[in-house]
Amino acid sequence: QVQLVESGGGLVQPGGSLRLSCAASGSIFSIATMGWYRQAPGKQRELVATITSGHSTNYADSVKGRFTISRDNAKNTVFLQMNSLKPEDTAVYYCWGSWNGWGQGTQVTVSS
Repeated sequence: QVQLVESGGGLVQPGGSLRLSCAASGSIFSIATMGWYRQAPGKQRELVATITSGHSTNYADSVKGRFTISRDNAKNTVFLQMNSLKPEDTAVYYCWGSWNGWGQGTQVTVSS
């Protein structure tokens, strides 16, 4: 079973940056579409960004121009670079793999 392990969450001030990482076990990573979702308190889980095996990307309108998703297939890792963070970006961020795999989530809190 492929496992996804996120890291890099934390507390940051508005306007700051964070970089999330998600390491995957197993060879399926290289052919899978990977992504990041987030869930804020009292809200449904929503898509943040995805990246295909060919590095094509897709972003939610709310993060376009601020977040960048990337992947390193040699290291079975997907990243989410988050810049110009806003309080409304506060959520638990989940790594996702297209085989319907999910990580355990990492908390991102944007607050002064």
